[in-house]
Amino acid sequence: MRNFPMIILFLLATFGNIQAQIVDKKNLIEKNAELKKIEGGFSFTEGPAVSRLGDVYFTDQPNNRIMKWSFFTGETEVFLENAGRSNGMFFDKSGNLIACADMDNQIWSIDEEGNKTILIESYQGKKLNGPNDLFITPTGEMYITDPLYKRDYWTRDPESQQDGEHLYFLSANRLQFMPVDENLVRPNGIVGTPDGKNLYVSDPGANKIYKYDIIEDGYLSNREIYLERGSDGMTIDFRGNIYVTGEDGVKIYNKKSEEIGHIPIPEKWTANVTFAGPDRKTLFITASESVYKIRMKVYGTY
Repeated sequence: MRNFPMIILFLLATFGNIQAQIVDKKNLIEKNAELKKIEGGFSFTEGPAVSRLGDVYFTDQPNNRIMKWSFFTGETEVFLENAGRSNGMFFDKSGNLIACADMDNQIWSIDEEGNKTILIESYQGKKLNGPNDLFITPTGEMYITDPLYKRDYWTRDPESQQDGEHLYFLSANRLQFMPVDENLVRPNGIVGTPDGKNLYVSDPGANKIYKYDIIEDGYLSNREIYLERGSDGMTIDFRGNIYVTGEDGVKIYNKKSEEIGHIPIPEKWTANVTFAGPDRKTLFITASESVYKIRMKVYGTY
């Protein structure tokens, strides 16, 4: 009987290790690949965006900076201080880093030297809630989620000036800006297919991920529930599998909404994910105070 507590501890430890194992039902992950921690010591990592060369820019939002991880050297450095409390980001075709600058509820375009241009700062003369994440189509149109997460660093009135938390569209010529779904609770993560035909939007407020058809002039149609769960950030691979994030690490779902993979992350929260490297086969993951990577067989599309 004196050994009973040790047996229980052993069983619990064993069960915990089983639970933490990677699940890969469709051979998406490179054989013998391991999850590797790139670097820790951040406050909260978010918004990974992959550059044309395969490097990843991500935000350390509480510290108000954008970091750059080099794929070839493996080194991480500060790209931009005073980064507008940037959250979600995405590179456009011209190589500009487009950022949801939460400090003043704006959308920024940042060139390779770190110079910024404000693309959007209001809708109908009123501040947005707080742009959170964005996706840019192959033809340059932009979709932006605008939930209201009240920030302690705001100097503005924290109450919403808009009539809800919407999904917005910005035309490629930057002349048309409008809501395209006003029936969301709290939209967050967003990603689209590489052919520009479909859009996926997470609504954690409704605990759902929606799929849309993208039609003429940026409008959306045929909204349907893709998953009965929310997600923070999301990405997509060339097969059309969707990678979602949250407290359970990274989970992978196929086009039929079936769970086909799970990459547990040893952090409290997994915020976002993208494919990195020139071959787009390194899955780059932002999670709480750290960033991680794992090599994949499949490749990403951005």
